[in-house]
Amino acid sequence: MLGVVGLAQLMIVLDITIMNIALPSAQTALHFSDVDRQWVITGYALSFGSLLLFGGRLGDLFGRKVTFLTGLTGFAVASAVGGASTSFTMLITARACQGAFAALLAPAALGILTTTFSDSRERGRAFGVYGAIAGGGGLVGLLLGGLLTEYLDWRWCLYVNLLFAGVAAVGAVVFLPRHGPAERPHLDIAGVVTVSGSMFCLVYGLSNAASHNWHTPSTWGFLAAGVVLLVAFAAWQTRAAHPLLPPRLVLDRNRGGAYLAVLVIGAAMFGIFLFLTYYLQTTLEYSPVATGVAFLPTIAMVMIFSQLSNIVLLPRIGPKPLVGVGMLIAAAGMAWLTRIGVHSGYASTVLGPLLVSGAGIGLSMPPSMNTGTFGVAPDDAGVASATLNVGQQLGGSIGTSLLNTIATSAAVSYLASHLSPAIATSRQADRALQAAAAVHGYTTAFWWTAGIFAAGAIVCGSLLRRGPLARQAQADVKAPQHEPAPSARP
Repeated sequence: MLGVVGLAQLMIVLDITIMNIALPSAQTALHFSDVDRQWVITGYALSFGSLLLFGGRLGDLFGRKVTFLTGLTGFAVASAVGGASTSFTMLITARACQGAFAALLAPAALGILTTTFSDSRERGRAFGVYGAIAGGGGLVGLLLGGLLTEYLDWRWCLYVNLLFAGVAAVGAVVFLPRHGPAERPHLDIAGVVTVSGSMFCLVYGLSNAASHNWHTPSTWGFLAAGVVLLVAFAAWQTRAAHPLLPPRLVLDRNRGGAYLAVLVIGAAMFGIFLFLTYYLQTTLEYSPVATGVAFLPTIAMVMIFSQLSNIVLLPRIGPKPLVGVGMLIAAAGMAWLTRIGVHSGYASTVLGPLLVSGAGIGLSMPPSMNTGTFGVAPDDAGVASATLNVGQQLGGSIGTSLLNTIATSAAVSYLASHLSPAIATSRQADRALQAAAAVHGYTTAFWWTAGIFAAGAIVCGSLLRRGPLARQAQADVKAPQHEPAPSARP
């Protein structure tokens, strides 16, 4: 079961980044503009982010095996259609459908882990694998996307999902038990409409901020609408008879801290994915394959420390120190990465920060995933899992838009302050200034990424409770027995 769920999660996480490498080739083949290019990524993010909570609740209501297989099949079909695209419209439609079926698949996969692995050691191992995939799968996508694009064709970045889905589907039919709801299903329609509309507006607004700026109506207007709808959703959940997201899930300190940690890590990780990819390819002139290979040390560290944190440390010391210290280590790695220059070497300035950042992500991401679903009732496992995925998806959108805006502004300011008539009349000097400005933008983004990690360490570390999760659960059960009777209270 762990292999099946891990393979499905890998397929979802890969698809978020694998198309980034394939975009230039797809643009040449289908003849769409630079303005339209962002929609290949945004179309997927919009449908995925806006339907996650709905997909998670469907798994709780109608069974996770059925939802898992439906999402897997739909994702594979949409990938095949996208790979065979003959027009831009066809590709965008396929990407949106991929996101919709991923919104069914992702929470069902995590919900299966949550309800299947109850033994603390087995659960630690399972979430160690899952957290490693969540933290490092995007980097694997960069490597795989480079290999497929360079040696086959950009369409194979979509066709490869058919292989993953086929193996996972066979495994799901054989190994996954059928799960059905204990009671007649109820669906919070008003909750679905408000939260899906809110997530759509927030992701769309943040995507516009990344490609345009924060002052355009398509940015702040959608962000404002998203916030209003989110407030309406939160208010409705306190009154609904069968709420889509029961308030008890997010009001628990541990789960609330875990959801926030996943959002912060998702936002900060784009400081590694996005700008280091740009730096390696445009400044150091690495090929797509070489860029993917350059990220392998990070993947290795994420996988090693995922197992260490979940199997060895989490049962002994709990999530509080792991999440806090892990984020601080990742912050140190990003601060170290600000030493890059136009002519830096990989081994001297990039490798060390990647190793440190990977260790920090491996320490903090898997325990957050584990904590966010620990102690959740089986009928709420899907929506709890979806909330974690929402945090990661929103974090990625926030990180992309915020850090991209900061990096661009820093590069423009650097150009304006260093440009002179002598440089403007020399092609070689102008090119050198452009490269220096770009690196200044990247290092500024890395400083901000370090700040995001550090702030997350403080806030999430404060929210999470002390001690191992199992001990906390026992204390919560015993606490009412020690309360004085109402008549004995003054």
